[in-house]
Amino acid sequence: MLRLETILCTFSVLYVAARADFKARNCSEVREACVGKGFSFAHVPLQEIPGEHLRVCPQGNTCCTQEMEDTFGQQSKQDFENLTDETSHELRSTFVSRHKRFDEFFLELLENTERSLNEMFVRTYGKPYMQNSEVFENLFAELKRYYTGGNVNLEEMLNDFWSRLLERMFTLLNSQYVITEDYLECISKYTDQLKPFGDVPRKLKAQVTRAFIAARTFVQGLSVGREVAQRVSKVSSTPACMRALTKMLYCPFCQGMPAVKPCKNYCLNVMKGCLANQADLDPEWNQYIDLFYVFSTVARAVQRDRRAPGRAAAVRQEKRQD
Repeated sequence: MLRLETILCTFSVLYVAARADFKARNCSEVREACVGKGFSFAHVPLQEIPGEHLRVCPQGNTCCTQEMEDTFGQQSKQDFENLTDETSHELRSTFVSRHKRFDEFFLELLENTERSLNEMFVRTYGKPYMQNSEVFENLFAELKRYYTGGNVNLEEMLNDFWSRLLERMFTLLNSQYVITEDYLECISKYTDQLKPFGDVPRKLKAQVTRAFIAARTFVQGLSVGREVAQRVSKVSSTPACMRALTKMLYCPFCQGMPAVKPCKNYCLNVMKGCLANQADLDPEWNQYIDLFYVFSTVARAVQRDRRAPGRAAAVRQEKRQD
């Protein structure tokens, strides 16, 4: 995932090599390297000692005590988990910020639309609208509930909105009559045949459905990416991984060679073993990124196409004025 093994390997090598660029290969240099990395061992041998006590590093002559090897193992685990978290930080931050930005933008857009329509209808229709404004309030409440993941059938909800609106308008326009609920229900049943609002409901339904499905899919996709990135970054090292990391990162200390760096292939093999579970996600993650890219590209293209008629009309208007 994003060449995670290569990145971690590079960071690991740099992390271990920090403050350890020494020429000599003896225990005094190991002592200095340990101090430089912040270790505070009770005892570091001045000269090599027999290494039968070691359980991870080679058991020949060594500069490490049992305490040192155990500490190196714990430090390897901490180094690896910290580096994994740091490496994926930018990815996690990107998903978090993009999700937050789009979510706030869309909800603000929805609220502004509702407020603008309400102000326009109040100016245009006055008291009759204000007495029936809950029809529109319910519409926007349901649209918001759908966007935020609620179980809302957009088509049924929009059909119900036009039926309720027709009932209210019919009652207002025929206030001199007593209209029963059964009569209003009968009118609603024949809305498609009567077409009291012309073709507006059909066009609006198509536009609203397309826009809200796209918006909810997009924001949920960002949420999924954020959650996956956060979970994958929390790596729990296995005993086998800890042993491999200790051998690669710190056993050179025990051999009196604190400045020795692991070769690239060795480092990659260790990282692949430690990140085996994360590597299994690679095909699905790449597919997710590809689909998300396609979705974003199509959304931008649709947005440009919708703006094109307006730009063309503006150009024609300017030419007429000239």
